[in-house]
Amino acid sequence: MDIRKIKKLIELLEESGLAEIEITEGEESVRIARVTQGPPAITHTIPVHAPIAAPPAAAPAVAPAAAEAAPAPRNENLVTAPMVGTFYASPAPGAKAFVEVGQEVRVGQVLCIIEAMKMMNQIESERAGKVVAVLAKNGEPVEFGQPLFAIE
Repeated sequence: MDIRKIKKLIELLEESGLAEIEITEGEESVRIARVTQGPPAITHTIPVHAPIAAPPAAAPAVAPAAAEAAPAPRNENLVTAPMVGTFYASPAPGAKAFVEVGQEVRVGQVLCIIEAMKMMNQIESERAGKVVAVLAKNGEPVEFGQPLFAIE
């Protein structure tokens, strides 16, 4: 996408008072969101096609006690990765994590950062509730749609 078009979108965002603009041209899309502490943030994404999954192999039998010990979180309570990248639980190395297990979160609160193509993308909570599990490890790669947090 042309940089002049992106600059025009930023001007439009500033003049209109909108909080966010997302434009798609072909396979490219640009999302510009107003940040309360500075200039608008720009996220440029190019869709990546998911690889075809291999047929499932015969899974080893799971002991009933292990299956009962850790019930899987329900899908409606999962916060998933909106992109492929590297998961960071805190704003800087050695800093306190954005959220921890047992902490109450509100809608729009930053949960983590996913670094994609040298851009730090803040991932915000879409629901209020209590964090019951952090499902990704700090500094590890995550895939699109991979569960990151369980919130109840």
